Amino acid sequence: MAKLEIKNITKKFGDFYAANNITFTAEEGEFVTLLGPSGCGKTSLLKLIAGFHVPDEGEILIGGKNVNDVPPEKRNTAMCFQSYALFPHLNVSHNICYGLKQRSIDIEEQKQRLNLALKQMDLEFHKLKLPSELSGGQQQRVALARAMVTRPDVILFDEPLSNLDAKLRESVRFEIKQLSKQYNLTSIYVTHDQAEALTMSDKIIVLNKGAIEQIGSPQDIYHHPKNRFVADFIGIANITEANVKNIGENLYAVSSIFGDFTVFSEKKPESERIYICFRPEDIELLPNAQTEVENQITVDIVNTAFMGNITEVQGVIKRNDEEKKLRLQLTKCPSLSDKLTFTIPRHAIKFLESVK
Repeated sequence: MAKLEIKNITKKFGDFYAANNITFTAEEGEFVTLLGPSGCGKTSLLKLIAGFHVPDEGEILIGGKNVNDVPPEKRNTAMCFQSYALFPHLNVSHNICYGLKQRSIDIEEQKQRLNLALKQMDLEFHKLKLPSELSGGQQQRVALARAMVTRPDVILFDEPLSNLDAKLRESVRFEIKQLSKQYNLTSIYVTHDQAEALTMSDKIIVLNKGAIEQIGSPQDIYHHPKNRFVADFIGIANITEANVKNIGENLYAVSSIFGDFTVFSEKKPESERIYICFRPEDIELLPNAQTEVENQITVDIVNTAFMGNITEVQGVIKRNDEEKKLRLQLTKCPSLSDKLTFTIPRHAIKFLESVK
């Protein structure tokens, strides 16, 4: 395992920027997720790190050494693909050991690493089977084992769980995280699935159109989004334009179609006209109208979706002859056409970028 440094990396394909001046660091043993929509440059960046693409500008350093001109097979990285990429004619054991043989690892060491991987991945009873005889989850475990047994400096994951069903995805993502921590692997994980990013990562890098929108911990990205793109892409957010005026230390008067609010924010607004957001789970239901409670909003319920432990609710706020939809989360399912009153805590409203 080693520190990975990406310094001002740019890569163009024709007029398209797959990577536009990308800079970030993955510390030794850190699990870093590249998160973004399809076509944002996630996989291209992964291939740059692996050596399958050569950057037009910038540096890639692994363990402090520039690897721009080092071919993929010499970089000591391992890649786990979305399609598993197992050799169909080789059994489980031979697939796992393939990388070890390519590196001329001692036979006894190969056996030790193989047996440990088979045990950890619960593949001991499948070691002589061909890939065609395995389930999708078992094939993914073989691919993971093959990548990890080589003890790479950096391990690269290209949406490895996208072909698994929802329940198996949840199980395998915890296995990946546990093994990455157990072996102190520097891991770069590509996904468009926010749940994977939030549950697995030490650090998330949100990408859009080949550029970085925000870097931070899962908690920071979710609770303190930098702009509308991040707020909307990670989880559910109610976003609107607002006028903002400072009325005290870290205290602001905010006026929007959602209502007039008092907001506490250590982040200063970029201007007097900005976008604001708040999460559905931060909105608190008031059982009875209480005039002494600040930051109240009254919502007409127009749609509900029962999700088990919560009900997702879509409501409409009407103000000054305008209407604005918003999303809520409740423990009990309201009736359609109900009119409910909520309050939004001062700290729950977040400042985003300026309105342009």
